[in-house]
Amino acid sequence: MDAYRLTSIRLLAGAVLMAGLVACGEEDVRETVTLQVEQAPEYMLPSREPEGDRTALSALAQETIGRLRGIIESNSLRRLTRLAGSQSGFVSNFAGASHGDHWDLLRRTGFDPILRLEELLDGPYGVKMVAGETWYVWPDLAALEPEALLPERLNFSQRARLEELVGEAGIAQVREGRGYPGIRTAIAEDGRWLYYVHEISGEE
Repeated sequence: MDAYRLTSIRLLAGAVLMAGLVACGEEDVRETVTLQVEQAPEYMLPSREPEGDRTALSALAQETIGRLRGIIESNSLRRLTRLAGSQSGFVSNFAGASHGDHWDLLRRTGFDPILRLEELLDGPYGVKMVAGETWYVWPDLAALEPEALLPERLNFSQRARLEELVGEAGIAQVREGRGYPGIRTAIAEDGRWLYYVHEISGEE
């Protein structure tokens, strides 16, 4: 009986020792991974800007978003056109077409202006100052100046999002210094809906 107890104690001690060694090994792995992240290139590090540091939307801008979401819910291109027409200086295209004709043509070719607007508003926004006025811009990457939008200037997650949003062709345009080439929209601090475009021009 004593021999049996002695054997059991030895087995238990061995198991405890092995568990301790495994735990030490895991700690070593974690320390190595942390060291590798600290030594990673700057562009691979996550953004250091906390979510809470982003400029909050003004009350008037939130009201405009509420109106847009109501239109999105109704899926009414006519209501979207009416709202755009009521906004001073609103831009939907650079070909001189009316907002309604332009969006109707896009919908006929498979681009749904209402669905894409919803996707934009559901994503993150950026903030930029234009002539002393605050603009809220969707997506956030569209708020960056052309030189700041170069892939080499972005962190890893931003570069991945840029490629997802505009593709290789869009990135080639960015490298030409032409600014963000994808679909984008903006609302001013005073609640004006400024533009909803998918072309490149000097509207910003």
